[in-house]
Amino acid sequence: MKRILEADLIASIADALQYISYYHPPDFISAMADAYAREQSASAKAAIAQILINSRMCALGHRPICQDTGTVNVFIDIGVEARTDWTRPVQDMVDDAVRQAWKLDTNPLRASVVVDPLDARKNSGDNTPAMIQTQMVAGKAVHVTVSAKGGGSENKTQFAVLNPSASVADWVVERVAQMGAGWCPPGMLGIGVGGSVDKAMAMAKSALNQPIDITDLRSRGARNKVEEMRLEILDRVNALGIGAQGLGGITTALDVKIETFPTHAASMPVALVPNCAATRHVDFVLTGAGPAEFTPPDLSLWPEIEGQGPIGRRFSLDDLTDETLAALQPGETLLLSGTLYTGRDAAHKRMVETLRAGGTLPVDLKGRALYYVGPVDAVPGEIIGPAGPTTSTRMDKFTEEVLAATGLKIMIGKAERGAEAIEAIRRHGAVYMIAVGGAAYLVSQAIKAARVVAYDDLGMEAIREFTVEDMPVTVAVDTRGNSIHETGPRQWARA
Repeated sequence: MKRILEADLIASIADALQYISYYHPPDFISAMADAYAREQSASAKAAIAQILINSRMCALGHRPICQDTGTVNVFIDIGVEARTDWTRPVQDMVDDAVRQAWKLDTNPLRASVVVDPLDARKNSGDNTPAMIQTQMVAGKAVHVTVSAKGGGSENKTQFAVLNPSASVADWVVERVAQMGAGWCPPGMLGIGVGGSVDKAMAMAKSALNQPIDITDLRSRGARNKVEEMRLEILDRVNALGIGAQGLGGITTALDVKIETFPTHAASMPVALVPNCAATRHVDFVLTGAGPAEFTPPDLSLWPEIEGQGPIGRRFSLDDLTDETLAALQPGETLLLSGTLYTGRDAAHKRMVETLRAGGTLPVDLKGRALYYVGPVDAVPGEIIGPAGPTTSTRMDKFTEEVLAATGLKIMIGKAERGAEAIEAIRRHGAVYMIAVGGAAYLVSQAIKAARVVAYDDLGMEAIREFTVEDMPVTVAVDTRGNSIHETGPRQWARA
């Protein structure tokens, strides 16, 4: 029996990480195409269209589906009879693979991992370390599943230890209703039931890597309690009317996956981990025959989208007035052109600290628009790398101070805003818009010029000045405080 080489493990994981950065799994493409065909909400259908167009562009261009290229999650099942030449810990080998993948010149990926979560939160610079689940199993092979998990969906993870008599389905549906759109639906729901606290979490994360088969399950009918629960949860979640990007629609989740394990008689641990519209994973097997090989999805999987591009009313960012802003309506789609600044968590924190200290900001935001984004580095021939929105609620606590001190008029991100931020938007006559999460490469094509103008030490979180042309967005909160994330789901909710 041939040995499974360390070099083959590293090369296979590195290739897998590059592969999933620009290829959606084929079953996910098919499920999204079906959701697009069935969607009845115009806003949600347009959002799904952007995700599918972006997906095909990334498959052709080999550039990231999402600017958040994710935390690396690797599941390794090592056969107890497998022969290897490994002499180092699995963590060290996997981290070498991550470094290789993230630093590839032709498709550099955004480093998002910080090495000290409680103190300086300094970026590791190469997205290491990976998050690894390893177990010994029967057999002579090594089975590996590689996934990249974005922060927006990861941050919406839920956990509870329910009473044994409680309804898991009720708890999941209640949690999803409260999660909002920050996890970037439509996507997957992974559920782990039983075991211990850590076991339930691991099962929920692992479940997300299972193939989408809910249509087949519905056709043949449920054969056990778990399959009944999958169908029940999916139907009830989609009946919430949250829809793509929280805009209101008939598809919020594409599939529900459930893994179970024996547990204590007094307990029922339940973990819920969502996966976003940038669902990315692939698995392979090493037997000693060399590194894994990955086959690109067939381009015929992607549906024909009418127009093959975003639509909307053209809107200038360079001559904003109270009148033009007041005329905007929630749910309206726009194509933005003009000057746009960027700034997310770290930049907002620094700006507010400067304002509180009586200082002057390095950028004049009066009458301007600010985009919550941390883009991928550009490759030759690009202005900027994929540049999709980050979750806006993280900026809510800064919104009042920034609007009051700067005269900022437009904010662009993804998902809903909290009540405090919406009130600040209303009070200052500002507007909040959303770009589609999961359409980062498509959005980057609208950016015609980009330069860092402040806080360059923050890397991807630096403040940049973009010149954009026909950047697609949807009005989410108008100057009167009306939110599409409230009215949209309410319109599409089904009893």
